Parts: sequence; C-alpha cells; structure tokens
Amino acid sequence: MSVLVDDIGELVTNGEGEGPLGLRRDAAIVIDGDRVAWVGARSAAPAADARIDARGATVLPGFVDSHSHLVFAGDRAPEFAARMAGEPYTGGGIRTTVAATREASDEVLRRGAGRLVGEARRQGTTTIEIKSGYGLNVDDEARSLRIAGELTGETTFLGAHVVPAEYAGRADDYVALVAGSMLDGCAPYAKWVDVFCDRGAFDEEQARTVLTAGAKRGLGLRVHANQLEAGPGVRLAVELGAASADHCTHLTDADVDALAGSTTVATLLPGAEFSTRSTYPDARRLIDAGVRVALATDCNPGSSYTSSMPFCIALAVRDMGMTPAEAVRAATAGGADALRRHDIGRLVVGAKADLTVLDAPSHLHLAYRPGVHLIRTVLHDGVLQ
Repeated sequence: MSVLVDDIGELVTNGEGEGPLGLRRDAAIVIDGDRVAWVGARSAAPAADARIDARGATVLPGFVDSHSHLVFAGDRAPEFAARMAGEPYTGGGIRTTVAATREASDEVLRRGAGRLVGEARRQGTTTIEIKSGYGLNVDDEARSLRIAGELTGETTFLGAHVVPAEYAGRADDYVALVAGSMLDGCAPYAKWVDVFCDRGAFDEEQARTVLTAGAKRGLGLRVHANQLEAGPGVRLAVELGAASADHCTHLTDADVDALAGSTTVATLLPGAEFSTRSTYPDARRLIDAGVRVALATDCNPGSSYTSSMPFCIALAVRDMGMTPAEAVRAATAGGADALRRHDIGRLVVGAKADLTVLDAPSHLHLAYRPGVHLIRTVLHDGVLQ
C-alpha cells in the first residue's frame, strides 16, 4: 500500500535541499510499504492509495536514539533528590539498579522496557538502541539482551558497566568473566559491545580486553568515554574504530583531534548533565573541529531518566552551543551515523519510512518551545503509531 504525506510546509530530509537539514518547502512524500518511494514538490506528487494531510506543518525523520539503558527494575528517585541537594554523581548507584534487576522477573523487565519504548515512540523516536548492563552476571546479562531484542535490533552488550559487588577488589577477574563466558552467553543476542572506560569503572587495558574480545565475536564497538574526567576512553574508541564514543564531556585537544580524524561519532547525552548538574559537553568545539556528532537520551534510572529526544535537542541548543539545525540533525542523521546506518535518520528515496509530523511550522520549535509536546503523528516502517 502506498501513502502520500501531503501539504508539508517544511520537510527535513537530511539529504538534498536547503542547508544542513536538506530542507524542502511545500513538499510531499510517497511511502510504499516500509520505504520512502518519492520526495518532491507537492504540486508534482504522484497518486497514492492513501493520504496523510500534514496541514502545512513540519515533517522530519523519526529520531534515532543511539544510547539508552531501558532493561532494568527499581527506582532511584531518592538518589536524584540527594544530587539536587548537593551530593555529587559518582556512578555508584548503578549497583542499586543491578540488585533490583537481578531480583525482577522477565515480565517485570519486559513491561518496564516496553513502557519506555512506548514513551519514546510517542515523542518521535523510531529507532532506539538498548544496552544491557544491569545484570552483570552471565544469566542476567543474557536475559536483558533477549528482552531488549524483542524491542529493537540495536542491542548492546554492556557487561562492563561497573564491577559488581561480588567482584569488589577483583576487577581483572570480572573483566575475564565479561570477555569470556559472559560474552559467549550474550553475543548471540547483541549487535554491539560497549564498556564504561572512566573513573570508578574500567581502565584502558581492561576496556581494551573487553572490546577486542567483542570484536572477535563479530560485534560492533561502542565506548562510554570521558564522562567523569578526561581519560583514555575517546582515544581508545578511535584507535579501535568504534562506531561511537559516548558522553565526551571532558575532552583534551588531542581527543578532539582524534575524533575529527576518525569515523567515530561523538554521541552527546545532555540529559545526564541535566540530571547530575554536571558540566555540559562543548558541542560547538566538536562541530567546529569537524567531528561528527549525535544526540541521544541516555535513558536510565539513575543519571538521565528521560526518553525525550525533543528535550535533549532543547538542552543541546541552550547549553551546548548547537544551532537548532545542528541539534535536529544530530538527533536524526547523527544518531543513524552512530549506529552506522544510512537507511534511517533521513527522508530520501530508499530510506525507511520513519517520520514524525510536528504540530509546528518549523523544526526551530523543538528548541523554541521546550517541554511542549509537539509530536502530532509518528510513522514507523510506514505504519501509523
């Protein structure tokens, strides 16, 4: 079945068109099945089996959230309240979620993750990456990935999130487990492998061990890097050809130069800085240096409990030096680049028919009207959500 999305006042293609967003005015799109079949002026639009009237509003690609942690149990609201009262964020609360997740049933985890995916979808997200990382043993990491795989094809094994309590003082032993039997049990359910290379988590050699073991199993690489302090994470990600280095909050000039000369995307997660009252990444510095940038939510129960890409766009514009156009591109095509995909994050012929109709005349309103629900219609794989 073909569908004509008609009377589009402003169309963000991230392809051919005006400016960095490939803008088209008075446009239309024809969808055939789950793919974009035609893009152009509405006056030249071909006939289709059905029609969606955009009523002169903005249409853009569905958001691509390339970093989230949705399979978990429990609640860390008291931790958030303590941070707002002045306690610093250390990452130690991850172990609280690990304990709750291990105790939860599959159905509790499935229901919680599904609820968050639904939240994200209603806010315009059509592709979402989901990490494990709250099981931290072979069985619970594997079941987390199985559940994540019911919701997305972009699943990431994050056994190296932190060292669990039972391995306290034995980090190298835990790394051996992650790179050995845990990876064996989890690789069949994962597309990617990730590691938290930062203060209080894993050092450079430990991170290298996990990433190289994952690469040998055919998994793509991602790295939690330089969130809490400047360190080796970004440079390790670039050296190993990781698809993304995520957080990138504390960067040296050498880190920026390494990213600029690589294919590794810097994925920025402003929800974490908002929730932890930390310094925001300097997106302007990265973009001006030629680094490819993505925006993602980092949705998790401790440091960024938001599923809203529009909220992250608004933060990026206000606090990270991005223009509205740069932020929207980072939340769509940038996220696709961070997942090394070209069939999403763009509205061009042959791309997946993932799109969002805003209740607004311009993409500018995503930052101009923060906190306002502007998502009128979402299509995923050409199907109304």
